[in-house]
Amino acid sequence: MRVLKVLMLPLFLGLAGCGAGFDQDTRPFATQNEIAALEAGILALGPDVDPKEARRAAQIAYDYTRQLAIEYEITDAPLIHNTKVNMGWKPRGLCWHWAEDMEDRLNAEGFETLQLHRAIANADNEFRIDHSTAIISARGDAFDEGVVLAPWRKGGVLFWAPLVDDDRYVWVERSVVLKERYSELYAIYGDAIL
Repeated sequence: MRVLKVLMLPLFLGLAGCGAGFDQDTRPFATQNEIAALEAGILALGPDVDPKEARRAAQIAYDYTRQLAIEYEITDAPLIHNTKVNMGWKPRGLCWHWAEDMEDRLNAEGFETLQLHRAIANADNEFRIDHSTAIISARGDAFDEGVVLAPWRKGGVLFWAPLVDDDRYVWVERSVVLKERYSELYAIYGDAIL
């Protein structure tokens, strides 16, 4: 494993210029316009969404993205950072880390009119790595009626969009993907996976 890491170093040095990373001290804070735009996107989820909750969720989504980017030591483009995490050079920062941590943080607020979901894209594609995200919706709505919150996509800068407008990925509810994967494993290994 150590030899592989040493052999990968020239590749990283060559690719380091490919991503627009951030120095930890200069990572930008979200502007009030960015936060207000996300707040409006969350309010647009339905008339029962509490405006105070929408504002708080938008503020947290931006602030927590910045906090996680610093904790994850994000200084590179997402795929380069992923490789560093997988090689043990960085602590966290894979897309599912972002999704899990964002979901947990927003759920900690105890929103009464908002609900968090998880989704995965590319789970059935042999040529692309699957991608995880958190989604916020009006309470009781399905995940596909929500807003994608994807800090991984831009390397620690929050990307958000209504799921129906996110044409880069085809999102599937995480529980559906995991059930399919479990069924596939069970078909191969039977009771041995229990």
